[in-house]
Amino acid sequence: MEVRSTIGEAREVMKKDVPTGMTKDIWFDYKVQEALIEAKGFDLIAMGRPEGPGCYCAANTLARKCLDLLTENYRYIVIDNEAGMEHFSRLTTRDVDLLFIVSDPSRRGILTASRIRDIIHELDLRISREVLIINRTQGDLAVDTAEEIKSQKLELGGVIPTDEEVYRYDLEGKPTLAYRWSPNPFRRREGSFKSTFHSPHPPSLSLEGRRRGEV
Repeated sequence: MEVRSTIGEAREVMKKDVPTGMTKDIWFDYKVQEALIEAKGFDLIAMGRPEGPGCYCAANTLARKCLDLLTENYRYIVIDNEAGMEHFSRLTTRDVDLLFIVSDPSRRGILTASRIRDIIHELDLRISREVLIINRTQGDLAVDTAEEIKSQKLELGGVIPTDEEVYRYDLEGKPTLAYRWSPNPFRRREGSFKSTFHSPHPPSLSLEGRRRGEV
């Protein structure tokens, strides 16, 4: 799948040239539709980034506006955030029904996940439910890790074991959509996710991953 334009690029165009007879709002709506990639079973839009140095406030405002536009047209919206907490403090992720906080099985990862949960509550964001996903485990979840999750009062939504084939696909730049999942360890763990994905909060999902543990 080739990304030909992004929301960040649309912002740069808006700074230089808006066609005569069009408001910025109408022009932005047009650029959002232009950046939207339609695929089989899903559509994709990339945020990108603004050019050069400077504040990202305007780009974040456009990201929120873009999400507001798309929410009306889709039953499910998945937001794949980069690792970090900035998008919460910038309020780019603010209306979410189900937030997946993705971590590796380390104690530091669990503590970071707990901190993300605390920041969400401090900012009073409209997030109905947040669950923890433990990624890249070696076999079953260690007892110490499970106890740390419990002590931090995090809801465990599922566990994803390490998969060398997924790592190889990523290394070779191959899309994991082309991977045959049936014999995969993740498929054998699929049942543990059913109660999470079939929650009563379906429309808006968000993925928040640590760099060492992103899906």
